[in-house]
Amino acid sequence: MASANRRLLALQRTLAGPASWRRVVLLPDGARVDVLQPHDAAQPTHVAVDGQLVGLFRTLPRSLALVISAIGTPHEHTADHIPKYPVLELLPPAALGAAAGPATITPPDLWAIVYALFTLFDTHENIPLVLGAGLENAPALSAYLLTSGLARKRHTTRAEDAARAAAEPEHFLLRDTFWQGAGTAPHHARGWLRGHAARLALAPPPYTQSFTRTPLVVAAHPLRPPKPAPGELLYRRYVPSLGQTLEFVYLDVEGGADVVECEGETVSRQLATFHRWHNSDHVNRGWGERGSLEKHREYMRAVMADPGVLPVMMCWDGELMGYAELVYIKENHVAPYIPGGAWEYDRGLHILVGEEKYRGIHRSKAWISAIHHFLFLSDPRTERVIGEPKAVNEAVIKLSLAVEMNLNTKFDFPYKRSVMTWLPRERFFKYNHLAFAEDRDTPAEKEKQK
Repeated sequence: MASANRRLLALQRTLAGPASWRRVVLLPDGARVDVLQPHDAAQPTHVAVDGQLVGLFRTLPRSLALVISAIGTPHEHTADHIPKYPVLELLPPAALGAAAGPATITPPDLWAIVYALFTLFDTHENIPLVLGAGLENAPALSAYLLTSGLARKRHTTRAEDAARAAAEPEHFLLRDTFWQGAGTAPHHARGWLRGHAARLALAPPPYTQSFTRTPLVVAAHPLRPPKPAPGELLYRRYVPSLGQTLEFVYLDVEGGADVVECEGETVSRQLATFHRWHNSDHVNRGWGERGSLEKHREYMRAVMADPGVLPVMMCWDGELMGYAELVYIKENHVAPYIPGGAWEYDRGLHILVGEEKYRGIHRSKAWISAIHHFLFLSDPRTERVIGEPKAVNEAVIKLSLAVEMNLNTKFDFPYKRSVMTWLPRERFFKYNHLAFAEDRDTPAEKEKQK
């Protein structure tokens, strides 16, 4: 069946022309998702994962709005301010004929299709979806969508409407829950969190109190989870408008097999890169950590040993490009300055981009959005991410505002004046900055506008 499927796809590519098939997204597990959008709009769009047809979708001649707060009020039928979106119908490969593939879709492949939909229709807050009559496992897929939170039925407040709404074919795919990881673990392992991070997010450690005492901090706080293995991949996400994959890997000061020569020593690639970055004028202006190889080795060891800091290297397609310290705010020196106090699972970030070729507003929006994404995915109890850039750092403040962070206040450390940036979970996922399919800051879009 798989070989017949691939032959059918090859024939369709030949008939439709190579430009018709296009890559939409690379899944975090490395699988490729392509779509074939036919020249005839009445025909369904094909979705393939790693060259194998897994499903189709077509647009039905109607639109729906997901009305919630107006239900049960006089505005229930006049809430025209709620956006309406076209209803899509999902079909199995067998809709093209028995040779095309099965009459079912697996949950991992359905998640891949939903990923493609929210990349193609990234401005849609929700996508009304009907599971086609020919989809033999439609009841199981409906249960998967609803129990995982990836979709919901229309909102009701009256008991007599509840059964009718449950029986209606429309599901509303939810963009904010999709990006929060709905439908991933434990259903499959295709999610953005990888390895150690995915396991912790699936079962976050229960609360028990711990304590930090340093020259700068005296704080009670939750016991933080154990660290990943050095060099372990924690997060991966493809950025469509750049055609590249962003990865976060845990710091590795020793290197194992990945070593290079640096100043007469054989050291980890990460240590050598970290040392080079901090001795550049650009990074030193922000971090002030210029120094010897030994200084930077001890710095890396110290942050790896600190339970309140998760140090990660950021990569584009596997190439090191930047460094981030992802902190727990409750036991961080910024906590006393937070209006109303720090919450137990607040997170913060300190970032540098070391490679000049990877600077620029669009790449910056991609990695800072990815960091927020990672932090919110890592623990559902994290409700906000807080930053404290220097008040004179206009570039970082501009970037923070571009990804919907609020400027909460300004305050003075003993050694600098800072502004406090603040990003609530609900705001981050409502103002979508993750698909980037329609971002007007990309170089390609700027060329089109000239």
